[in-house]
Amino acid sequence: MMAGDGLLVRVRAPLGRLKAAQLIGLCDAATHHGNGLIDLTNRAALQLRGVSDQSHMPLLEQLIALSLINPDPACEARRNIILNPDWSPGDDSHIIAKALLARIDELPDLPAKMGIAIDAGPAPALSRTPADFRIERSAGTTLLLRADGRDKGIATTTAQAVDALIDLTRWFVATDGAASGRMARHRATLPPGHDIAPAPPRPLMRTLACAPGPFHGIPFGQIHADALAALVTDTGASAIRLTPWRGLILEGSSAAPRHGPDDPLLRVDACPGAPLCPQASVATRDLAARLAPHAKGSLHVSGCAKGCARPAASDTVLTGREGRFDLARSARAGSAPDRAALDPDQIFALFGAS
Repeated sequence: MMAGDGLLVRVRAPLGRLKAAQLIGLCDAATHHGNGLIDLTNRAALQLRGVSDQSHMPLLEQLIALSLINPDPACEARRNIILNPDWSPGDDSHIIAKALLARIDELPDLPAKMGIAIDAGPAPALSRTPADFRIERSAGTTLLLRADGRDKGIATTTAQAVDALIDLTRWFVATDGAASGRMARHRATLPPGHDIAPAPPRPLMRTLACAPGPFHGIPFGQIHADALAALVTDTGASAIRLTPWRGLILEGSSAAPRHGPDDPLLRVDACPGAPLCPQASVATRDLAARLAPHAKGSLHVSGCAKGCARPAASDTVLTGREGRFDLARSARAGSAPDRAALDPDQIFALFGAS
């Protein structure tokens, strides 16, 4: 995808995990073939920024050599899969994910943004993470397959889950689901048997307590490749696991995180802003970082009315317009403001951050 600072190249690491050597290789690739900035997405993928038309193919070749992307673009497009980040080798999530990757060619062509959550831990950990097809647990520990947007799913087993998933994706295509673009918007009647409710979602802290290493938050979900490589080498991590929560799990490390899961910085949404994005008329992240400890509820600081960092409403949103900010409550970026044309000092005073 093209962005204001060049091409974005998305990397969906198999099983959401990179060994330390793969991570160091990816950071080297991000520096040599892009501008070194790496984004963590809300689907537990990585985005390498600032790639040029000339550096794109050498970057792909390096990522293929690291076994981080599939050399077949069609196969790579189907690998939009996220696992609960506390999976363990040999558990249901791991077994199902490996089986699905082995049969990935059997999935039909789906709209580009569609994804699969394999969330077969003791209770769902990814309920708020975007996905169109979900493998998760019922309150009675039954394994089930659920179409996103539906309250209930159909019972399955570890051995049968991939067959059931492939069947459901083919049903989606056969019933013209591609026209809607996402499972939650597709209103066709599901096949019989989707009558089991998932268990209530697990709290984030409970999920992270079961992970194989500490959670290190990445403010605004962006880090420079040099800093990411240093994080892994300095903490002695043997591997990293990607999460959809703006942070990484460092396998084999016991280092205390600089930004833990309850850090206010991880609750604030802010796009890159000016000057990195040509659509933005204001700088965003320094302002958002200063406001984070003072914000009640969710805060979104957007460089323009597009609201790329957070499409949903937030408790407070600041939208850049002609070099100043419009402030709205319980709204999306670009909504009609409660206060208009504010400068940073006025905003700091309103938040008690002056």
